[in-house]
Amino acid sequence: MTDASTGKVVVNRVMSLDGFIAGPGHTMDWIFEHMTSATFPEVMAATGAMLIGRGTYEVGKRMSDENTGYDGGAQFVLTHRPPDEPDPNVTFLTCDIEEAVATARHAAGDKNLEILGADVAGQCLQRGLVDEILVYVLPVLLGDGVRFAPPGLDRIDLEPFSNIQSGGVTMLRFHVRK
Repeated sequence: MTDASTGKVVVNRVMSLDGFIAGPGHTMDWIFEHMTSATFPEVMAATGAMLIGRGTYEVGKRMSDENTGYDGGAQFVLTHRPPDEPDPNVTFLTCDIEEAVATARHAAGDKNLEILGADVAGQCLQRGLVDEILVYVLPVLLGDGVRFAPPGLDRIDLEPFSNIQSGGVTMLRFHVRK
C-alpha cells in the first residue's frame, strides 16, 4: 500500500502472559488493573487515528465507565452491520480491509494508525498492511479467552526493536518483516 503519510500502521495489543488479548466473554477489565492512558503516553501522542473491529468497539462501549480517556485520534469501526443509532465520535466503515486502512490512515495524517481488535488486526496482518506490532504484556494469567493471533494466520516474521518496562507492564515493539 502506498501512502504519502509518514505514520505507520501499528497493531496495538494488550496481552496476558499466557497470550490472551481478552478474557472469557471478551472481558477486558483486567487491563485497567495494570494500565492507564498515562502508562506509555508516547504511544497515544504518536497515534492519529484508530481502526477498530465491531466486537472491540462493543466491548469498549460496555467498559466506558472504566475508560481511562485514551485519545488516539479519529475512530473508525470496520463492520458489516453499522448500528441503527450513529455514534457521533465514530465513523463506521463497511468497505474491505484495504480501503478501511487507507481511509483511517489518511485521517491519521503524519501520525500512526493504530489497529485494535483481533479480527481486524488478523486481516491486516494477513494482507501485509502492518508495519509494527506493539504489545503490552501484563502480569496476569487468564487461562482462556481471545488469543493474540487468530487461527489460520500464516507465519509472520518480526524484528524486535524496543522493550520498556513501566511498573508491572512490559511494552514490546516489533517491525513486521515484509
